[in-house]
Amino acid sequence: MKFLDEAKVHTRSGDGGSGCVAFRREKFIEFGGPNGGDGGRGGDVIALCVAGLNTLIDYRYQQHFKAKRGRNGMGRDRAGANGEDAVLRVPAGTQIFDEDGETLIADLTQEGDRVVLARGGNGGFGNAHFKSSTNRAPRRANPGQPGEERSIWLRLKLIADAGLVGLPNAGKSTFLATVTAAKPKIADYPFTTIKPQLGVARIDGREFVLADIPGLIEGAHEGAGLGDRFLGHVERCRVLLHLVDGSSDDAGKAYRMLRREVEAYGHGLAEKPEIVALSKADALSPEVLERQTARLARAAGSKPLVLSAVVGTGVQEVLRRIIAAISVRPASQDHRAPAAAWHP
Repeated sequence: MKFLDEAKVHTRSGDGGSGCVAFRREKFIEFGGPNGGDGGRGGDVIALCVAGLNTLIDYRYQQHFKAKRGRNGMGRDRAGANGEDAVLRVPAGTQIFDEDGETLIADLTQEGDRVVLARGGNGGFGNAHFKSSTNRAPRRANPGQPGEERSIWLRLKLIADAGLVGLPNAGKSTFLATVTAAKPKIADYPFTTIKPQLGVARIDGREFVLADIPGLIEGAHEGAGLGDRFLGHVERCRVLLHLVDGSSDDAGKAYRMLRREVEAYGHGLAEKPEIVALSKADALSPEVLERQTARLARAAGSKPLVLSAVVGTGVQEVLRRIIAAISVRPASQDHRAPAAAWHP
């Protein structure tokens, strides 16, 4: 299945049905009175978060969604049926923006979350609604109200516990394939990963969701390479794993460039907890490994982990560090203001 994380959709709710002008006609009843029914309500346009989806590919082939209009009222006090709703089924992690692309309407993060995007028009009143002691034979009915029409943007941000960030060919896909059942494309050239990948990793009886995104290059925030549009898929992660290629010319320089791109992206990504690891340790001699580790430690301000996903060196330690970081509660939850004591 192709991956699509952004789509523009045009929606329109249903019009309300018109009320009916009718009078009771029955044998031996001379003045039956009005009995026109009300019109039905138009259908709503609803976005619903469902399980089993991880892409917005359905909205590449259908961009227009229109709810059914309400049925008109009928004689003998019969109200029209309500129109059928139009339901947009989206995966967990979908954000819905207004047409300007900036005004957030809803953020659907859990299965079952739903939001009404456009409400259907109310049905019109039939002439039975207008009868009174002074107007016993009203000959008027209301038309149904029109529905709402709006265009929206759907943007998917994958929900994962940890995210993999690094330059192209830093070993992210190899690490993901080693610790999860995911099968990303792996090759010895850059940008083999062109769409985000998810996998479930397990360690010490616990498991977490790991997200891999395409590599960043210098100037990604300005659109170089694949740009930084996929960084949105690690915005929801609790911790970021920065993989730095040990076979690069200078691991410290590569890390600093990566941090500049993350900071230029913004959205709080630079403030997230990070784990720094030097990858491809199996391809380095002891002298080069020591030199690259020292460079990376100076750039990151802490001692990095040494990792080789091919031979399994340091994999367990990295997973345990991720689990430990995920288990730490956010500061906003740890330092809640104590509840005020109750007094009569």
